[in-house]
Amino acid sequence: MDVTPEPVLLPEPKRLGALARLAPEPMKVILNWGRRYSLWVFNFGLACCAIEFIAASMARHDFIRLGVIPFAPGPRQADLMVVSGTVTDKMAPAVKRLYEQMPEPKYVISFGACSNCGGPYWDSYSVTKGVDQIIPVDVYVPGCPPRPEALLQGILKLQEKIARESLGERYGTSRPSAAALESGLVRPPAPAPATDATSEEGR
Repeated sequence: MDVTPEPVLLPEPKRLGALARLAPEPMKVILNWGRRYSLWVFNFGLACCAIEFIAASMARHDFIRLGVIPFAPGPRQADLMVVSGTVTDKMAPAVKRLYEQMPEPKYVISFGACSNCGGPYWDSYSVTKGVDQIIPVDVYVPGCPPRPEALLQGILKLQEKIARESLGERYGTSRPSAAALESGLVRPPAPAPATDATSEEGR
């Protein structure tokens, strides 16, 4: 008696982001691995917590060994913004403007009590009640001021978050059409229709 085994149906693999039909699940692991160990830091040192940030980048603690590259030339080269210090209402628009100039995906660490919630100045008329009032924050590091080891722990927590994140969930789950994925730079622009003035000049 010939018994044919039934085929085993494997679950459909999860896909990634806007290019869901092109990038399988293993690609997510590779991309996240690259992001978590090549974080270019844009330091926004505003007060005494910035000294602790500098100490974390020096030889004793050396957060470069964790894959964090300090002091990006500017916001357009940075992946991670570390806001360390008191964010005043006067400085808040500058923080937001520089955050918006950073390319995606980008991350923010709020370093210290003043950056988290205003700290000892939370009741001041001129201090923002936390940097999360103006930009999204991924990791909060408490303390006044936090020690460099606390920043290292915050970086490790951020790397764990990056390792398990899905860009599809981060930037929306809608799947665009194939036409939406095509760049306008690939095809030449359509020729403009000739007007009466140009046709008369040709004559």
